[in-house]
Amino acid sequence: MSAKSSAPRALQTDPLSVDDILATGFYRPERDSERDSEREAVHQLPIGNLPEKKPRPTHYKVVCISLYNEDIERLEGLVRELKRQGYSKANKSLVIRAALEQLDVEKVPRFH
Repeated sequence: MSAKSSAPRALQTDPLSVDDILATGFYRPERDSERDSEREAVHQLPIGNLPEKKPRPTHYKVVCISLYNEDIERLEGLVRELKRQGYSKANKSLVIRAALEQLDVEKVPRFH
């Protein structure tokens, strides 16, 4: 006698071997054709009424960087100062771009 046949079975039948599961709508529920047609009608828009999609700009990318709170405060202070001096379109990106133009990699401190 093998060890398999002497071990008690947990289930009397194998529920996955029965084809009734597939036929009862367990995996694919019955569809209500009236509800489906209503739902489709709501989501269908005339093609002519859709706005044309604008091409994405290729001359810049949006990036995310992490800064310490003190650095953010300093950056925002620099933007305020530039605006006070008449640079009405000054923003954080402008300050960072200006800093990148002036950066000398040989002078970057090692502790950063």
